[in-house]
Amino acid sequence: CSTPAIEGSANLVQPATEPAATTVDPQQAFFDRLTALCGQAFAGKVLVDRPESTGPNAFADQPPTMHVRECSEQEIRIPFHVGADHSRTWVLTRTDGGLRLKHDHRKQDGSDDPVTMYGGDTAGQGSAERQAFPVDEFSRRMFTREGMTVSNSNVWAIEVEPGKRFVYELSRTDQDRLFRVGFDLTRPVAAPPAPWGASDN
Repeated sequence: CSTPAIEGSANLVQPATEPAATTVDPQQAFFDRLTALCGQAFAGKVLVDRPESTGPNAFADQPPTMHVRECSEQEIRIPFHVGADHSRTWVLTRTDGGLRLKHDHRKQDGSDDPVTMYGGDTAGQGSAERQAFPVDEFSRRMFTREGMTVSNSNVWAIEVEPGKRFVYELSRTDQDRLFRVGFDLTRPVAAPPAPWGASDN
């Protein structure tokens, strides 16, 4: 004869539980997005320049190019070229407290520019797409020494949308200053020459 069903037996088998969602560190995700671009170069254009400069515009006839040139687990170096000017490199570093952005400026002979290695550290977690870097005290002292106190309220930012665009930004909210240059990540271009001061230059 058949065995009678046990009342409530359908509840004896528990469904498998879903694994706990892993919390993604937005700064690590941001760093990984940049690392994925390593070795590639991209052409760009100025998106916003407010207020517009009344003097010569270096970007008018010389479209900028960025090159994600060197990557390690702790540092990414991105030379920023404007025509034949190879003086600038953005340096993004992982720190114990977050991320740091510095601007490595060199003269054509490879020596340091009087205004170099300025930047700042992240003040919050940001997002996988955007990280902001308020000016640090080292930079303020250097700007003051060089007669550039207008830069003492600088905030820089970098945005990365995979497969779409990379944006570098400089803002000064107290002066209504905003500069944004964007790069098309859908169309890699030939790598530019090494930046001034590079070890293989």
